Amino acid sequence: MSAECKPSRTHDSRGRARIGVIVPVSNANLEPDMAIMRPDGVSLHFQRAGGYDLDKVPDSAQMQQFAVASLDQVLDDLCAVRPDIILYGCTSATLSMGPDYDREFCERIQTRAGVPAVTAAGALVEALDALDAHTIGFCSPYTEELNREAAAFLGACGRQVIQSAYIGEDLGNYGQSDLKPDAVFDLGRRACHERADAVVMSCTDMRAVEVIEDLEAATGKPYVSSNHAMMFAAIRRLGLEGQVPGRLGSASIQQDLSAAQ
Repeated sequence: MSAECKPSRTHDSRGRARIGVIVPVSNANLEPDMAIMRPDGVSLHFQRAGGYDLDKVPDSAQMQQFAVASLDQVLDDLCAVRPDIILYGCTSATLSMGPDYDREFCERIQTRAGVPAVTAAGALVEALDALDAHTIGFCSPYTEELNREAAAFLGACGRQVIQSAYIGEDLGNYGQSDLKPDAVFDLGRRACHERADAVVMSCTDMRAVEVIEDLEAATGKPYVSSNHAMMFAAIRRLGLEGQVPGRLGSASIQQDLSAAQ
């Protein structure tokens, strides 16, 4: 390479790890969120998955249909870039089916891909473990039925949902990502409870990452979103430098320091 063509600085967008992410076809938020949190030297590779009706409200039945839809071709296409880990970026698809299904679903991805895999639902539980959080405030842009199923999922994972905030209407597939950060902030505040150890903001298509630190400053409670938790899990699995926003990022640093002592 000639001196004229040589890069003027070291590029930080690749070389350390590749994170593969499966994204629902209508999701407009997951990719920007992951770009916000991307550690230096890590590249992000996305593959979109369909199998649900874009014109219907994403209720429990539709999310269960999405979860059981074949992922084989999606995984094969994503694995062509040889990712080091795969993140499954639809929380409600496996939240609606329960923890046993979520674990089996994750194992299925790992078996076919040959690399570690993390679902958004499983990542939320892992983040709550890191925060030692047992009593939970919960919010999402889901239907009330899906909110109840999410509470049951967390309950089966040893958590108690003591406060739940509903957006106030059943949003369509595009309504979730259309929520502005101020509306997401208000939803997150309404999900907080004085006895909550943490607040979960579920949905990969909700702009929660942008308001986590503001919510933590306003309430004094740690907040965890689906995308936030997935990146946290990826960083841990791959042993990467870097941290996610807010108290969850601080929790990972404290764990690393404890392990080193």
